[in-house]
Amino acid sequence: MAEPIPPSHILTVNGGSSSIKFAIFEPGEEPRRLLEGAIERVGDAAQAIAGLIDWLNERGELGSVTVVCHRVVHGGPHHFDPVVVTPEVLADLRNAIPLDPNHLPLEIRLIEALHERLPGVRQVACFDTAFHRDLPLPARMLPIPRSYADAGVRRYGFHGLSFTYLLEELERQAGSDAARGRMVLAHLGSGASLAAVRGGRCLDTTMGLTPTGGLMMGTRTGDLDPGVLLYLARRDGLSLDRIEDLIARRSGLLGISETSPDIRDLLAKQSTDARASEAIEMFCYHTRKWIGAMTTVLGGLDTLVFSGGIGEHAPEIRSRICIGLEFLGLHIDAAANERNDPVISSTESTVTVRVIPTDEQLMMARMIHNMTIASDGARA
Repeated sequence: MAEPIPPSHILTVNGGSSSIKFAIFEPGEEPRRLLEGAIERVGDAAQAIAGLIDWLNERGELGSVTVVCHRVVHGGPHHFDPVVVTPEVLADLRNAIPLDPNHLPLEIRLIEALHERLPGVRQVACFDTAFHRDLPLPARMLPIPRSYADAGVRRYGFHGLSFTYLLEELERQAGSDAARGRMVLAHLGSGASLAAVRGGRCLDTTMGLTPTGGLMMGTRTGDLDPGVLLYLARRDGLSLDRIEDLIARRSGLLGISETSPDIRDLLAKQSTDARASEAIEMFCYHTRKWIGAMTTVLGGLDTLVFSGGIGEHAPEIRSRICIGLEFLGLHIDAAANERNDPVISSTESTVTVRVIPTDEQLMMARMIHNMTIASDGARA
């Protein structure tokens, strides 16, 4: 027997690698946001989680919450669809930590801490991998012995909540024909990935088994010749932990610039710091190259969507990414781009280029509102 989640307040929690974003919604046909906030640069996770819970409690918000929805980056091979968190689900997530050690530990601690403070409240996990679960086999499988695929070693893809929201928002803004067309969705932020979507289905994406692959990012390498890691491990005697630290926390924009993983910092100093300039150039080059690859998968391109912190707020980066894509029929309107207009392509462009702010919190609230769950299901 299934019952809808009761129509009271929804708390959405988005635990990233270094931040915790949260919001409270009143459910409805379109959930209404009542408040939101974020804890940035999380150092002591336990202190940050306690601070979040105390802040909500002081404002009298915890008592109205009947369901907590968590963005969970990686559900491993067993979880894609939203699921009520049970002890069994938590055990699965702990087993998946090696696939995503930068996100899952904090996300699990958030679930456990909120269960302690709200023991009678349902908690639901929404997975970033769900958007990519049906990737075609050539995009899904890794070129290693087939037996590993049976153990869940495959390309998963991430930023799925963002991509799901962008697809729905594109349909709202431009209609169903646009949403069914050939598009590249570019979520560009501290973490960055692209998705190639046609007919509403994801055909390929840049991230793979873990969120470290694909595009060069703030502190992550993106795709890297595995021989590089073997060479460094042998030359410098790097342990697995040191390799993980290298590829996930000390590379990308930070590694090349040697100063900052934040594109805003690098843009501010690019005229006087060659390292900052080179980091930006590499980021734009690799993003442009991946857009070309995704366009090949799609058989052409109708729409390019920029989103995420960089995609939404950095006109110069968008422009530099698009320069060189004119052969696709893509042309940017410089003034519209500088204004961060919703459509930044020129009238001569055959590809519509859009800037759509993403909203993972709202996407989670929508999922919860539409979700039915087993009335006698176990709770975390």
